[in-house]
Amino acid sequence: MTAWGLVLLATVIAIFTAWTLGANSNSPPFAPAIGARAISTMQAAFLIGLLAGAGALLQGGSISETIGTGLFQGVAFTPLAATAGLLTAGAFMAVGIFAGYPVPAAFATTGAMVGVGLSLGGTPNMETLRGIGLFWVLVPPVSGGLAFGTASLLRRDDISDTLSIPLLAAIVAAVLANIELGVIPGPPGVAQNSLARFVAGTIATPVVGTLDVGIVLVTLLFAIGGFVFIRRRTQQSVDRGVKTFLVGLGSVVAFSSGGSQVGLATGPLEYLYGVELGLPGIVLLAIGGAGILAGAWMGAPRLLQATSREYAQLGARRSIAALVPGFLIAQAAIALGIPISFNNIIISGVIGGGLAAGSAGVSRRKILVTLSFWVITLVTSVAVGYGVNTGLGLVF
Repeated sequence: MTAWGLVLLATVIAIFTAWTLGANSNSPPFAPAIGARAISTMQAAFLIGLLAGAGALLQGGSISETIGTGLFQGVAFTPLAATAGLLTAGAFMAVGIFAGYPVPAAFATTGAMVGVGLSLGGTPNMETLRGIGLFWVLVPPVSGGLAFGTASLLRRDDISDTLSIPLLAAIVAAVLANIELGVIPGPPGVAQNSLARFVAGTIATPVVGTLDVGIVLVTLLFAIGGFVFIRRRTQQSVDRGVKTFLVGLGSVVAFSSGGSQVGLATGPLEYLYGVELGLPGIVLLAIGGAGILAGAWMGAPRLLQATSREYAQLGARRSIAALVPGFLIAQAAIALGIPISFNNIIISGVIGGGLAAGSAGVSRRKILVTLSFWVITLVTSVAVGYGVNTGLGLVF
């Protein structure tokens, strides 16, 4: 096969991987809103495609770079190596779908690329790998702890829903003011910027200690806006306010999911497109975003119908308790350029929210089997990635 043939093959596999992520990993955020009858399945699938695709385009660069160029030093991921990594990760995800247990795409892709990098004789970037490993270990207790705190707040009888729900909306809105997007102009040499930092830089606000007053003011304005909007909705009707918050929360989590997941499909092609073909990063993200959009529109409705029934059993408040940590952790991962598993975050959040009610709500056997699947995926994907790349190298 010629070099251009390998480029085409690797690109097709990356698009298919993005399609799979759009159909599966980006769908859960809207399931609670569907379960609460706040939005229809088809409307949710349409929004997921647009939001996840936009998130991939505007926030996907950092994780794509980590997967493609940050895991190893002194090695170049050729078209053949990228193909080997994508084939390995895709095979693991396919096995997970067939077996009925969610295989974390972040674990499969990262493990596959580590195996490919080792087979090429590269030097592992231990600082980056330690950072990724530490983040993954911290996700369950942090997500579960945040969900436990959120669910406890929502269950308190002395705090009304007209106050607790708007408070959570204020936190989400404050974070939104500070997420970095590719479309917001930044200082020279900075590819992404937040709205709060852009406003602070435009009007030259003073700095007190290490705090920029402009950033603080914009953050507070967003928080107040989120609080007031949801407060009015809950005062008109608590049910209407909860449904509105579920749709809004599902939207920002779907956007974050696109930003964090696209790198798993495009990362293996980062060196090929950026260095060998000399194309700007936005081209690769556009390809991945289009794949996620198509996957959401074509495959999400079926998964949404299934997962919405599970979330309906959890209840709206426990779903909120699981999604709020999902949004916060996803944005932290994007800011640090760390690939993450949304299944890991959401399942940990569901358990944490359930413990606030006195029960994890997920069977111990299912938790143990899921954890075993994750560990097996991470370890074996390294070995399989090594073997696949070595084998392809002997053939081509």
